[in-house]
Amino acid sequence: MCRSIKPLFNFEPPVTDDEIRKASLQFVRKISGFTKPSKANEAAFETAVEQISDAAHTLLASLVSNGTPRNREVEAVKARARAARRFADDTARAT
Repeated sequence: MCRSIKPLFNFEPPVTDDEIRKASLQFVRKISGFTKPSKANEAAFETAVEQISDAAHTLLASLVSNGTPRNREVEAVKARARAARRFADDTARAT
C-alpha cells in the first residue's frame, strides 16, 4: 500500500475534505503510474480523483465504530517512531 495514504476513519477531529482529496489523489497516482498526467490524460485523471473522493466520503460517512476515536497527534508520533525504526533498519543493513 502507498505509505502516503493514511487511514482516515475514526479520528478526532474528523477527517477533512482536503485529507480525503489528498488520499484520493495518491491512490489515482499509484494505480495510474502518473505523478502528473499529460494534458491528454488530465481530464480522466481529475475525474477519477473526484469519483474516488466522493466514494471515500460515502464510505466514511457510512462506517460506525464502537471504539474511541484515535488522536491525530498520538498517531503521528507512532508513525514517526515506526519510520525511525524502519530507516534505522535500512541504515544498519547498508553497512
